[in-house]
Amino acid sequence: MITPRPLPDDIPAPANGASEDAQVDRRLLIVDHRALDRECFAQSLASHGIGMEVLPVASIDAFKATKQPLSSLSVVLLNVGGRRINEPSVAEEIKKLIAELGRIPLILLADTDELPQIMQALELGVRGFIPTSVGIEVCIEAIGLSMAGGVFVPASSVLAMRKLVETNIESHPFASMFTSRQAEVVEALRRGKANKIIAYELNLRESTVKVHIRNIMRKLKATNRTEVAYKINDLFPSSASTRAHGS
Repeated sequence: MITPRPLPDDIPAPANGASEDAQVDRRLLIVDHRALDRECFAQSLASHGIGMEVLPVASIDAFKATKQPLSSLSVVLLNVGGRRINEPSVAEEIKKLIAELGRIPLILLADTDELPQIMQALELGVRGFIPTSVGIEVCIEAIGLSMAGGVFVPASSVLAMRKLVETNIESHPFASMFTSRQAEVVEALRRGKANKIIAYELNLRESTVKVHIRNIMRKLKATNRTEVAYKINDLFPSSASTRAHGS
């Protein structure tokens, strides 16, 4: 069991038992409004020998309230949980935090590993994107890489990016039958996604998605969504197989 060393009440207690000198050298700030999540994560990092002082806080303002300078931090990890990077409030929070941190790397921990979310996070300036699907050891490696000046993204996203490039180079298998937007809806239908999800991911109104689906059904002479998926798999078996392996 790890016992944090006693500190004044206004300073977050580190989640590891390293010596004071070692803690001053490198400091990781975990920002997560969920108390149990951040404290468990901090203790887990410490127990796996991350080798730095780990400070779990509810917000960056909570850390500032301790009167400790941001410059004393080596790296900051922000847990966005299930929130999406393209939400204006989340994007603004990230932008503001990056501006305040300056050269101190910011890493995101998120419940998703969707490529568009990761790409947007990198465009905002984060130095790492860690999905909660990875293990604690991968988290430690990602933190170390970001501190060393690198940028961490999950391997699954790199593979997805490669497939995206290959798809852009080659013509989309649905292009001969559908418009580009219809092709996106077809792919979502093939994956069994609901209209609301399709509308959200493609930034469309749900009524517009329904219009696309009706047009798709008419082109395929299908009577329902399930039949659309079956006919697409029959018409484009190689595409269906490739995506199934990549799912």
